[in-house]
Amino acid sequence: MQQSWRWFGPKDTVSIDDMLQAGVETVVSALHHIPCGELWPVSEIKLRQQQIACKKDGSASGLDWSIVESLPVSEAIKQQTGDWLLHLENYRLSLHNLAAQGIKVICYNFMPVLDWTRTDLDWRMQSGASCMRFDYIDFALFDIFILERAQATDDFPKEIVIQAQQRYQALNPEQRQQLADNIVCGLPGATDNYSMQDVREHLTQYAGMSADQLRQHFIDFLEAVIPTAQSLGMRMCCHPDDPPFELLGLPRVMSTESDYLQMLSAVPSSANGMALCAGSLGARGDNDLTGMMQRLGPHVHFLHLRNVLRESQDIKGSFYETEHLAGDNDMVALIGAVLKEEQRRSENGEEVCSIPFRPDHGLHILDDLKRQSQPGYPAIGRLKGLAELRGIIAAMSHAQVTLNH
Repeated sequence: MQQSWRWFGPKDTVSIDDMLQAGVETVVSALHHIPCGELWPVSEIKLRQQQIACKKDGSASGLDWSIVESLPVSEAIKQQTGDWLLHLENYRLSLHNLAAQGIKVICYNFMPVLDWTRTDLDWRMQSGASCMRFDYIDFALFDIFILERAQATDDFPKEIVIQAQQRYQALNPEQRQQLADNIVCGLPGATDNYSMQDVREHLTQYAGMSADQLRQHFIDFLEAVIPTAQSLGMRMCCHPDDPPFELLGLPRVMSTESDYLQMLSAVPSSANGMALCAGSLGARGDNDLTGMMQRLGPHVHFLHLRNVLRESQDIKGSFYETEHLAGDNDMVALIGAVLKEEQRRSENGEEVCSIPFRPDHGLHILDDLKRQSQPGYPAIGRLKGLAELRGIIAAMSHAQVTLNH
């Protein structure tokens, strides 16, 4: 398992030097400053590679940029409106430019409007650490009383609506604004965030779109880009919905194993694969993460190892991010399934046997609490998570340990 770390570029408060001290082997990054739908030029790709290759003192870091997260899919492509055909062509050309510089793993998602959703980006835990949290009642409060989406009330159980109204009335204007800002925070590292009006306009553009129609648009996207990726020896990996259930009346098409099976069967190719995100998929209890890894392992090109604690047994419910070895996801069993898949690949003589992973998110602990980092991407909290995951991998890979037990 190749140990990677996400870096948001020169403005990231977690530096290349920090990553080296954490023992990171390779870097996950993206050109967040380039607007979605536009071409990623070779010059910008090379510049990011150079930034990753150098420490603060100018000496070589020994690190490389091997995984893109994300090469985003524009709303125009998802909706098949406006300049979507131009955006598709730019996407294909961007793949060519990335491959020419040796970058072969591309993570992306197909979530409409919001790429991930949390109601609290700095929720204080009993230990004093802080984490990101999704509170279902707070989200209902936002949807019904702040965004004021038509028919929003119909999408929530009556008791949730009542509790949301009570909370809304108890919040002052600043607290309501903070909740709205948290929810529309957007893609990590992006230079622009949505306003309330932006969200309303996007929702209008998706009005009436069914999950089947969005899925067909997704398949159309795959049919357009996967042949290019395959010809370039690249591995595309789709990230699941986060959280993996419908929000804002929008369809979701990548929330379950069934969703992935439909995607993989629609466009069968070694270049068409998945990013198995334990935190996103694990936010609903009916997703069997270890089973998914066992059954879909040949198609897994990238791993996000993160844990959550679900506060409800319902498919739609509150949850918060917790320590990598705590929570509802059995990280030891999942890593065991990953190592077995790598063993299978090695025995079959496959070209790519090692699956890259990153310690997805982390608790803000110790000096993280004083350093302004991307929500969920602190230095020490991720280092702790990586160390814990590294310990599992080392123990399960030991000569006296067999993966059959």
